[in-house]
Amino acid sequence: MPTYLTPGVYVEEVQSGARPIEGVGTAVAAFVGFARSGPFHTPTLVTGWDQYTQIFGGFTEDAYLAHAVYGYFANGGGAAYVVRIGGSAEDASAPAAGGGRGEGGAAEPVELGGFLVAARPGVSGVSVEVADADGENPPQDRFKVLVRQGDQVAETYEASSRRNVKGYLVNQARASKLIEVTEQQGAGQSRPANQTVVLPGPPDAPAAPGSGEVSRLDASEYVGDAAARTGFGGLETIDEITMVAVPDLMSAHRRGDIDAEGVRTVQLAVIAHCEQMGDRVAVLDTPPGLSAQQVRSWRNDEAGYDSRYATLYYPWVRVFDPATGRNTTVPPSGHIAGVWARSDAERGVHKAPANEVVRGAVDLEFRLSKGEQDLLNPIGVNCVRAFPGRGVRVWGARTLSSDPAWRYLNVRRLFNYLEESILLGTQWVVFEPNDDRLWSSIRRNVTAFLTEEWRRGALFGRTAEEAFYVKCDRDNNPQESIDQGRVVCEIGVSPVKPAEFVVFRLAQFSDSTSLIDE
Repeated sequence: MPTYLTPGVYVEEVQSGARPIEGVGTAVAAFVGFARSGPFHTPTLVTGWDQYTQIFGGFTEDAYLAHAVYGYFANGGGAAYVVRIGGSAEDASAPAAGGGRGEGGAAEPVELGGFLVAARPGVSGVSVEVADADGENPPQDRFKVLVRQGDQVAETYEASSRRNVKGYLVNQARASKLIEVTEQQGAGQSRPANQTVVLPGPPDAPAAPGSGEVSRLDASEYVGDAAARTGFGGLETIDEITMVAVPDLMSAHRRGDIDAEGVRTVQLAVIAHCEQMGDRVAVLDTPPGLSAQQVRSWRNDEAGYDSRYATLYYPWVRVFDPATGRNTTVPPSGHIAGVWARSDAERGVHKAPANEVVRGAVDLEFRLSKGEQDLLNPIGVNCVRAFPGRGVRVWGARTLSSDPAWRYLNVRRLFNYLEESILLGTQWVVFEPNDDRLWSSIRRNVTAFLTEEWRRGALFGRTAEEAFYVKCDRDNNPQESIDQGRVVCEIGVSPVKPAEFVVFRLAQFSDSTSLIDE
């Protein structure tokens, strides 16, 4: 209570008893794979295909990351974190040493009128054009710098060669993702001549997938180190991620860089990461070229995964490949993650992300029959099917869990959503007085949130009382618990489950109207 010493009228703002719980996002993907450029082992947020190409380059032959990200955005994905692997962390962060570049994958600089210009570590395919500044009769120190990656202009600078002005090129280029500009010791301040130079790439950077070799491609490159924030370990600090895919695990396997045991090791590591975080689901791909019978054998005898935080999709999809100008076969995980995001936005996370069209899928590696899916669906392999007149659709929504309670993907993702929303929406509870008023506030806030979810169709029941319950009172908060500083709130929900098997029972009957004699 404030202290009032002078007579007058005072206005106080009081805290409302209602603290609404807001639902968290459910569709943020993480992709781990090979790219043409960009930082190594650094989860980088991209919100569209154009942004991905600016940072990581476009499609790369014999690599699937770009196809996965493109398919994700094409199918409705809104945001994703990309982790580029295939090289060491030092390749992406080697510092400048003196006037040149140090070891660890750094490029040698090019001299331009007193400035030393070099591609950033790990970046290749960059050229710099110096041109006249825009406008009539620009000052002699002014010029334009166009930074291209491939054939596209990625960055443009209206620059100056004078050190004491705002447009000094050295200062402007500090925000560049592609080039680094440093002063050459002892060089005068002169405007560089109009020219175009190609900046050499890192001499010892890993070659792009498809060019013959990629360095250090073993399971540890994918798994990474949580302390060093590499591989999957780098994703642990990003709470908003809800799905994880590793499409280029299969490109490495196809090239022979990783054997079948390595594939299983990496996929188990993805599953372990999702189980440890508890708020995300792994989207796994099957090895390439397997028939339905072979996938069944691989799933049961080799992989044997059993997790409520993982899903598996088959077969691969055929899409157009701009790198070759022909259709190619790619793992479905990126497209599937996009379908999840689209289903969440249009219907909600409680809706099973199935019976949805896979945008961009021209065809499938194998066209499955109903009998073949009969072999796969019971063991948790979600099939992608082609239907006449209905296109290529996701035709399965199961996890890899043997527990019937967690059989369906939408149930797992709904619980992730509810748990994370309640967790973040009740942070205000910490250090509050642990008494009946606190318990009543918790019950009221959680009940209001779950009631709204029930109204949206996420919970099963004719009434809210049938759909969920919230218990936070003296029964589950005895004095011993209060003395330990704990508040226990018990919540039970009844999730909706998909109508996976729709049965119409038809029977033949005859009209046996009896004749009544008059």
